[in-house]
Amino acid sequence: MNTTIFREYDIRGLVPSELNAETVTLIAKAFGTQLKSQGAKLISVGGDVRTHTRDLMNAFIAGITSTGINVIDIGTVTSPLCYFSAFHLPIDGFAMITASHNPKQYNGIKLGVGKTTLFGEDITNIRRMAEKGDFATGSGTVKQQNITEDYIDYLASKFKLSRKIKMVFDPANATGALFGKRVFERIGAEVVSIYDTVDGNFPNHHPDPTVAENVVDLGKKVVELGYEVGIGLDGDSDRVGIIDEKGTLIPGDLLTLIYAKDILLALPGSKIIYEVKSSMALEEEITKAGGIPILWKVGHSLLKKKMAEENAPLAGELSGHVFFADRYFGYDDAIYAACRLLEIMDKTGKRPSELLAGVPIYYNTPEIRCGCDNDDEKFRIAKEAAAYFKSKYNVIDIDGVRILFGDGWGLMRASNTQPSLVTRFEARTPERLEEIKNEVLTKLQEFGHIQIGMSH
Repeated sequence: MNTTIFREYDIRGLVPSELNAETVTLIAKAFGTQLKSQGAKLISVGGDVRTHTRDLMNAFIAGITSTGINVIDIGTVTSPLCYFSAFHLPIDGFAMITASHNPKQYNGIKLGVGKTTLFGEDITNIRRMAEKGDFATGSGTVKQQNITEDYIDYLASKFKLSRKIKMVFDPANATGALFGKRVFERIGAEVVSIYDTVDGNFPNHHPDPTVAENVVDLGKKVVELGYEVGIGLDGDSDRVGIIDEKGTLIPGDLLTLIYAKDILLALPGSKIIYEVKSSMALEEEITKAGGIPILWKVGHSLLKKKMAEENAPLAGELSGHVFFADRYFGYDDAIYAACRLLEIMDKTGKRPSELLAGVPIYYNTPEIRCGCDNDDEKFRIAKEAAAYFKSKYNVIDIDGVRILFGDGWGLMRASNTQPSLVTRFEARTPERLEEIKNEVLTKLQEFGHIQIGMSH
């Protein structure tokens, strides 16, 4: 097995060269062996709309039932619907076959025990068990159960708009096309859809709505129709991209701020979790709204864990993952997050850009990835660069280093998913932004060979 498919938060690789029926079966056997040792008996298995997902699901189910674990096959679903199964069905864990927002040639596996997803060392243990090949044996059963209608009914029961908010919906031909429009219409929105037929080749654009070039058509349609908001979903519907009434993409950190301000009206003094790539506007505005801002590590599993530890009602990432423990289960669900935004718009009578009125405008770059020759080189450069920046500046070092310049900041951290360094920069003026960016990137190049390019 190619060990690079085992990432920090999930398993992901190219099909079939890195991920195929054989590797998926081994991973399933390892997962089943671990579950059995913990006394687990039953899990759910779902998958996204990619062309190779069903075959990989079948391989996974064959592998895990061979260890004696029973399976409820919940079919083609979103990742949040698979997470929902852990709260809705009497299961001990779950597996979702998906490559999330990656291009069509990728696939992957998200694993969960109990009601939480595995990450870090737990995924590394699955890899070790798969390589060792010492698996439990048994003959588990397979039952098919469609819980999609239960999930739709659950969401629809939580929201009721008092007016027909006009929205454009773009599920990118991915899992959100299965039922997203129905949910929004059930809660009272007026919906025009684009790219809402399921096609695992994603023919119209890459399924990541947090990258501006992927939501150009969505933005154009919002402006053309004079609608109030555009809502885009990623490949497995756990990332949301929001387009305001002017056709502009709202970054995930500022979207988190919209939710935070609303929650803090009802729950003053709450802790709000956000990650190190986020704008400094969050800390200022959350504090101003009576909340306690907590800066934390990047990654959905890490944020969910921190939320639980801090008893926080909300966490959000720049990448469009938003987690609600307030009135929900604490995981990232793009359709639920979109419903919450529609509810805020309904309640306030405001359009998305108006919800950010008065928030200080800082100038920032998108995420900039600096490619390294390999993972070893990535970690070496990250370690040496971090030591240098710590010796010269005030830094926050909970996840890489966020270098504080007073009137701005620069972030440098090792990617959890690629042989690259992730950087991002923010400042009070465009001129200062360029100075900070050039200073940090120039210094990084002194520590080793890196290839600087914009992230997707």
